Amino acid sequence: MAIVIVGAGLAGGTAATELREHGYDGRVVLIGAEEHPPYERPPLSKGYLLGNDPLDVAFVHPREWYADHDVELRLGVRATAVDVSARVVRTTAGEESFDALLLATGAEPRRLALAEETGVPTAYLRTIEDSDRLKAAFGAGRRIVIVGAGWIGLEAAAAARAAGSDVTVFETAELPLLRVLGPTVAGMFAGLHREHGVDLRLGTSVTAADLAAADLVVAGVGVSPRVELASEAGLAVEDGVLVDARLRTSSPSVFAVGDIANHDHPVLGRRIRVEHWDTAINQAKVAAHNLAGGDELYEAMPYFFTDQYDLGMEYVGHGGADDEVVVHGDLEGRVFRAFWMREGRVVAAMHANDWDATDDLRAAVASGELPTG
Repeated sequence: MAIVIVGAGLAGGTAATELREHGYDGRVVLIGAEEHPPYERPPLSKGYLLGNDPLDVAFVHPREWYADHDVELRLGVRATAVDVSARVVRTTAGEESFDALLLATGAEPRRLALAEETGVPTAYLRTIEDSDRLKAAFGAGRRIVIVGAGWIGLEAAAAARAAGSDVTVFETAELPLLRVLGPTVAGMFAGLHREHGVDLRLGTSVTAADLAAADLVVAGVGVSPRVELASEAGLAVEDGVLVDARLRTSSPSVFAVGDIANHDHPVLGRRIRVEHWDTAINQAKVAAHNLAGGDELYEAMPYFFTDQYDLGMEYVGHGGADDEVVVHGDLEGRVFRAFWMREGRVVAAMHANDWDATDDLRAAVASGELPTG
């Protein structure tokens, strides 16, 4: 039996690992468009970008692990088509036949046409090379303009300020991360960045004139799931690749995970698509078991984390800007726990600088019960 994995990022590398570590001894082919073996992306906007961590910490395994575990690693190879009925993946290097297929094609940054058209040096943050470019551009007195105050934009702002750059951030919403966190917690992030010298321009659109004096523009305006391969193969696609509770697509032999997977979550009772590190890892593990003949549901709740300046935070669940937020602790001092409530139940929780809180947050989301105190 042959399992082909398209996408040699964190999800693809994790799936290959899980197959081998749990006794699958059939053929495993891992196809990746980048020249690097599978790696994690969070260090690219955190420790590696800050210069605190070596690049080695980002890789799932050393390159030799794949050969040692009989994983056929095809790097610098792009999948161009999937024939579901013939069970063949066509690539720039030939064809690969499969009995089961995992799509882990990830996402790509949305382009910022305004910056590109004005000729201002413009960068995105998705790959190792992107992170290297930002690291080289950040420095004392450099003028960095960041468009978008989401997670990537804010982490890039923190890294640029740590390097001594002058940083301006433009965001159309009234607060950073407003659509994710709601006004109570989003306001805390606005204060954090302003205290560290970021010129945070909220509720406004960036113009060509705003970009003209920048040494570098960093575009952090979101990503789009790479669904073209799935769509052209005739798989059901809507805001990602539609998968069931077991991460199976509309074709029984094909699964999808990570950024592209629009998952019918059996606990939440609705579809969600999550673009975070933890989901890539844990969906890949469940999908690997199912690719090898298992029958497991993916029930884990979404999780993500961020590090900005002296603030560390972890978030569990799937809240929204309209949910009621209950804060326990010191919001102004940035040591607290926050709980997102919907119809009287906890649907998400986070902590800031409270590292003993993680298990309690998971328990609150799992039970739906707000902790006392």
